[in-house]
This record gives sequence, structure tokens and C-alpha cells, in this order.
Amino acid sequence: MTKDLTKGKPFWLILSFTLPVLIGNIFQQLYNMADTFIVGHTVSSDAMAGVGSTGSVSFLILGFASGLTSGFAVRTSQRFGAGDGEGVRRSVAASMELSVLLALLLMAVAMPLTGPLLRLMQTPDKYLGYAYWYLFVCFGGIGAIVLYNIAAATLRAVGDTRTPLVILVASALLNVGLDLLFIVVFGMRYTGAAAATVLSQFLAGGGGLVYMFRAYPALRPRRADWGSSVRLWGGHVALGLPMALQFSITAIGSIVQQSALNSLDASMPGVVASYAAASKISNIAAAPFDSLGVTFATYAGQNYGAKEFDRIRDGVLAGVCGCAIFWAVGLAFSAALGGPLMRLFLDDSGGDAALYYAEMIEYGKKYLLCQSVFFGPLGLIHVYRNTLQGIGRSALTMLAGVTELAGRVLASFLFVELFSFTGICLSNPTAWLAADAFLLIAYRLVMRRYPCKETCGFGRLAALFSRRKRADG
Repeated sequence: MTKDLTKGKPFWLILSFTLPVLIGNIFQQLYNMADTFIVGHTVSSDAMAGVGSTGSVSFLILGFASGLTSGFAVRTSQRFGAGDGEGVRRSVAASMELSVLLALLLMAVAMPLTGPLLRLMQTPDKYLGYAYWYLFVCFGGIGAIVLYNIAAATLRAVGDTRTPLVILVASALLNVGLDLLFIVVFGMRYTGAAAATVLSQFLAGGGGLVYMFRAYPALRPRRADWGSSVRLWGGHVALGLPMALQFSITAIGSIVQQSALNSLDASMPGVVASYAAASKISNIAAAPFDSLGVTFATYAGQNYGAKEFDRIRDGVLAGVCGCAIFWAVGLAFSAALGGPLMRLFLDDSGGDAALYYAEMIEYGKKYLLCQSVFFGPLGLIHVYRNTLQGIGRSALTMLAGVTELAGRVLASFLFVELFSFTGICLSNPTAWLAADAFLLIAYRLVMRRYPCKETCGFGRLAALFSRRKRADG
């Protein structure tokens, strides 16, 4: 069902919205891990490293698509918060039309660039073939991924987080089953992993779209809503494009980071495979922060549409408190389970792991510790960036992406030269701190345009957690 985030206590609303998204994100990470894990145990650790090393290139293209579709959904959430039924329908229609064009464009660009991008990253020859064919198949199925993204983003825009969760869980389980079928039974190896991902995403997106139109007639565009005006398309692109560029800018930093890591493989054999495994584990520990980001894009969008600016401030304060809690949980998770999970990923019977198993485990544990210590700044990025996106300030989030890029590139070149693999471990925290410095200032300046109706600040903290309603409802 839909959820109105413009009424009720912010903390409990945000928590109830975030938890289903968090469960979905964990399954999404398991979904992404399945390819790496199964390939590592059925082919070799080198094949796992090849598949795992594609993350930054994949994020460059697929992150762009995710940013655009998220921006389209922000417009939908604003119209929903304003109670504009016609505006919601027209926004959904425009989002669908633009998503079709987006999928065709990205597929035409990404597939020919797969090889050149991997070579630009100095991908070691022993991983290159695995990485190329995995990415090439994934990029051929971009339309399936865009389909799922727009369906899930639209449902969340109107407050429904349960349906995307159910669809994602089913899709994750299907992906694992298809991985085993394609890789083990059909012998398709790493291309089978990519095909399983595309097919499961397509079924998830198609199912989500069918459910959305059947369960929520108010979201179903009428004939007059299709063929949107240039102005409406422009409004969606104006919100989505800066978000897409922000994701792509972040991905460029990750590509630079991966390139610097690849350059260490000759002197530190196994470090690429170790990083690929540790990154997957770190993504699980950081899943709560991604979930907060999804929540705040919708929360801020609905309240901005309803002109409830004080509620946006209250929500951000509650989100900062949530970050502190998730930071502690993520740190404990990484410290306690980092080593065992690394051993679960790496098969010491083949590839680099057969020769450098102990060193690879230590590389992974070191990386996980460095990331988790700085999860707090990462959480703040998701709260403030997505709040700014929700209120339509996507250009500012793009500039935050530039500061994040600068921090990651500086660390990747300078710190790696000075500290070797430790520099790789510090590159993400450096980028997060740089982005936070910009976002905190930008949020404060933007919100000064909307005067408080009540006393603002941390003096209102207790009220955020109270289940009691204020006199104003």
C-alpha cells in the first residue's frame, strides 16, 4: 500500500520505511554476491577476480541509469505529496517513456566501450577475458535493469516499500538458481552468471510493473497522459540528469581506484581478488546507509511537495541518529565476520588463492576495517545528498559527487604511491569526508530559504522519538 510520509513522527516513519528497503538492499547485495561467489567456487579465484573487478565499470553505466530513474521518481513523489493525481499519472507516463529511450541509448554506448574501458583500467590479462564477457552480456541486458529500477523507484515514490522487497527477494533467489543452472549444468561459466542476472532482473521489473498498474489504478496513465509535453520531459530530466551524473562521477573515481589497485597486482599477487571479495562484504555492512538514502529521497520529496519544511529538518535529524546506530552495527559486523566471510569467498584450490591465500585474507580484513571505521561519514552522505535530491536540488548533489571524485582520485594516486594497498583502503574514506564537507554546507544554505515555524535544532530531538502526536497533528 502507499504511505503518506507527510504525517506522523519522523523517526518512526523513517524507520518503518527504511527497514523493508534495508532487507531488500541486503538481498540485492546477496544477489550481486551470488555471481562472484559461485564463479569463484565453480571456475577459479581468477575468474572471480575478473567478475568482481567489473564493479566500477558496471556502476559507471548502470549507476547512470539508476540516477536517472531515481530522479524521475522524485518528481512522482513530489506530485504525490502535493495530492496531485493527474500530475502523478503524467509523471509515471513520462518516466516510462524516458526509460525506454534511456535503455536503448545506454546499450548502444556501453557494449562497444566494454573492452576499451577495461583496458584503460589496466585490467591484468589473466582477468581480462572473464571481465569482458561478463560485462558485455550484462550491458546487452540494460533494458531489463532499467525496467526494474523504474518500477521499484515509482512504487517507493508513493510509499510502497514492501512490494519492491518481495520482488527483489524472489529475484535474488531466482538469480542464484539460474546461476547454478547456467554455470554448473549448462557450463556457461562467467557468461552464465551475467545471463542469470539479466534474466532475473527482467522478470523482476516486468512483475513489478504489472503489479504496480493493477494494485494502484491511480498510477496507471490514461491515454491523454502519454505523449508528454517537452516541458514535462524536461522537468524529469532536470531532476534525473544531475543525479545520474553524480553516480557516474562517483563511478569514475571508482574506476581510477580500481586502476590503481590493478597496478599493484604484480607486486602483491592476489590483491585484486581479495579486494573484489572484501568489497562485496563491505557493501552488505553499508546496506543500511543505502536504505536511508532511498528513504530520504522519498521522505524529502513528499514533504517538499506538501510544503512541510520543518518535517524535512526533523527527518534529517532523525536520520543522523540512525546513522550513528548503523555505524556501530556495521563496525561490529566487519570486525566479527570479516575474516570468516573472506574465507567463504576465496577458494584456495586454484588461481592466486592457491599460492597466496593467507595474504589475501589479510588484505581483505584490512580493507574492511578501514571502511567500517568511516561508515559514519558515509551515512551522512546518504542522508544529506538524498534530502537535497528530494527537494529538487540535484545539481548540488552532482557537485558533491565532484568533491567525492577529487578525494578518491587524490587518494588513489597519492596515497597508493606512498602507502601501497593501505592507500586503496583509505581512498573511499577520503572521498566520503570530502563529499560531507560540501553537503553539510549546501544543505544548511538551502534550508535557510525555508524559515522554521518552530524552534529548530537539537532541542527537538526527544520529540522525534516520541510516539505521541503533537498538538498540530
